[in-house]
Amino acid sequence: MNTNAPIKNLFEIMPHATPRIGVMGSASGYIMSNPKAIKNSQKIGQQIAKKGCILVNGACPGLPDEAAKGCKGQGGEVFGVSPAISIRSHVKKYQSPIEHYDNIMFTGLGLMERDIINIRSCHGVVILPGGTGTLNEFTVAYDEGKPIGILTGCDGVADHIKEILAFCHREVTDRMVFSDDPVELVEKLLEIVYKTEVSSVLDDYLVGDSGVVTQIQKDMEESA
Repeated sequence: MNTNAPIKNLFEIMPHATPRIGVMGSASGYIMSNPKAIKNSQKIGQQIAKKGCILVNGACPGLPDEAAKGCKGQGGEVFGVSPAISIRSHVKKYQSPIEHYDNIMFTGLGLMERDIINIRSCHGVVILPGGTGTLNEFTVAYDEGKPIGILTGCDGVADHIKEILAFCHREVTDRMVFSDDPVELVEKLLEIVYKTEVSSVLDDYLVGDSGVVTQIQKDMEESA
């Protein structure tokens, strides 16, 4: 390998690397009474396993755990990023599952800071139905330029991502895909993961001469 050549994508230089697909969604609340959301979350996990990927989530209950259940049912691998400092805290304090997990990272960072580690551990992210916590995970993934697949048609914040971006004067990027079909969603997300150019420093995606935020500012100045 020519180490002086620009590195555009992990999978170009490490073709046998295993993609890690994050699954973010509601851990509790009214969405957990939605059988369609539960069923499609499991299908997302099943498809991640069928594609030979590793499923990453916040090691929490709810829809992410349903996806983990689907993944393990297909013989897939699940990696959890826990807010807890230990297995005892994970089970007792956070009342979080262990049944469908092959490995769990105990970050000790709590719920919100754990989200950043969770997102950065993934090559692509699936957004399931959820509330403000899921919205936080989406915005972290969006601002870091991660490929994102949004599962629509099951309620929650996932059905309003385009409206939220429009309200924030941000665009739906070519790193995003929307679908109400779990199989199609994972397939299209992986297509983006395999071709996306990822900066060696994630902040470069946002700031600097070619950063997204910088370009938005330039566009605003030119149109003024």
